[in-house]
Amino acid sequence: MERPREAERLAHKVTPLGLPAGLLRTARPRQWVKNVLVVAAPAAAGELFSRHALLQVALVFALFTAAASAVYLVNDARDADADRAHPVKRNRPVAAGQVPVPVAYAVGGALALLAPVAAAALCNPATAALLTAYVVMQLAYCVSLKHVLVVDLVVVTTGFLMRAMIGGLALGIPLSRWFLITTGFGALFMVSAKRYSEAVQMAGKEGATRALLTEYTTGYLRFVWQLAAGVAVLAYCLWAMEEGGVARSSLLPWRQLSVVAFVLAVLRYAVFADRGTAGEPEDVVLRDRALAVIGLVWIAMYGLAVADW
Repeated sequence: MERPREAERLAHKVTPLGLPAGLLRTARPRQWVKNVLVVAAPAAAGELFSRHALLQVALVFALFTAAASAVYLVNDARDADADRAHPVKRNRPVAAGQVPVPVAYAVGGALALLAPVAAAALCNPATAALLTAYVVMQLAYCVSLKHVLVVDLVVVTTGFLMRAMIGGLALGIPLSRWFLITTGFGALFMVSAKRYSEAVQMAGKEGATRALLTEYTTGYLRFVWQLAAGVAVLAYCLWAMEEGGVARSSLLPWRQLSVVAFVLAVLRYAVFADRGTAGEPEDVVLRDRALAVIGLVWIAMYGLAVADW
């Protein structure tokens, strides 16, 4: 008799006004800030501020947001039963009954199909292909890959890298090998630092975190984020110092000087990783004033380098 009562209780939570709000919450608006990475390649190439570029980047941002929202909806629908037994996740709209599981599947599936189709119609084949690959990879992650050791880190990291790539593909900008290496290992640094922090915080607590996390040791995760940070810094230095990227008429060598800000940002972020308090990357950056200032200084220096001032 418990299950019918539970179903009846959840059904009462579905209201005409509550459903749209629940769908929006399930789409994780706070996570959309990650999609700002779509400006990375155009900004790095100095091709961001034309009207065409801005319109394309805005379109790609919207499409990537739709694709990511589709994944969140499907993920929460799939994990609804497990989430109801979790002390925090039980408040998610699908688990709480605000969004029925079939509705979450339907809206998520529709967005997963529409985003790549819209990209094919409004952008170019390369953009549509990458967005399709993102959706397929993330849905595979929801179904099984998030339970595979190391592969889960690679998939989440690749999602960040795809965000950084898609703006360049939409505008037909060649992607530098150093840009890809720096972005990829920078993302791995933040993802593994987050996993490390989760492992540290949840040590000794059963049932309070994802099952796969118990298969990692904190020593291994520390090794991963330290290795990733080192490779990201090295790749950025090589990118900044390569002769083809040196401005001839600027007041100062801004690209090379930006290495200082980049390294400081990595070192500052590593403080939180080492303490086991590096949660979502956007939360770490936005909540730490010093890190935010360093990030703005780096953006300013790189912007001056691109503008050749």
